[in-house]
Amino acid sequence: MKYTLKNKEIELTDDEVKAIVKQNSKPVEEKKVGLEIKNRFTGNVIFTSTKTTWGEAVEEADLRGADLREANLREADLRGADLREANLREANLRGADLREANLREAGLREANLRGADLREANLRGADLRGAELMNAKFYGKGGTSKLTKEQLPDFLNALGFQVEN
Repeated sequence: MKYTLKNKEIELTDDEVKAIVKQNSKPVEEKKVGLEIKNRFTGNVIFTSTKTTWGEAVEEADLRGADLREANLREADLRGADLREANLREANLRGADLREANLREAGLREANLRGADLREANLRGADLRGAELMNAKFYGKGGTSKLTKEQLPDFLNALGFQVEN
């Protein structure tokens, strides 16, 4: 049979036409839509999201136990993120929005939380030793959590106070 392709006439056998049709009917791999959160050291994907903004992706992500050591999350929108038991040691969270985030048992040792918004965040059991908390916001609706006398020096140290006997 004769066919016109780009203003040129070509002749193809039936078998050639079938081969072309078969070749062009292979399923096309769909391009992934969304964002990936990767370990900066290994490049391993921690979480893949179908969301299109980082704030939505992080809110959707289950980052429990994620290794985010030294991550640069400055001014990141982490509102409502599940970061239970995540390792955020030495992470830069300066000015990050961590409102309503679950940071229970998270390792925030020596993390930069300067100016971070921690209102209504769950910090129960979080390791804040050496963390920079200047101008961090903890106030909000108020809460029922209580500190023991033994916990008070560590809490005040985390806020930048030097406790003297």
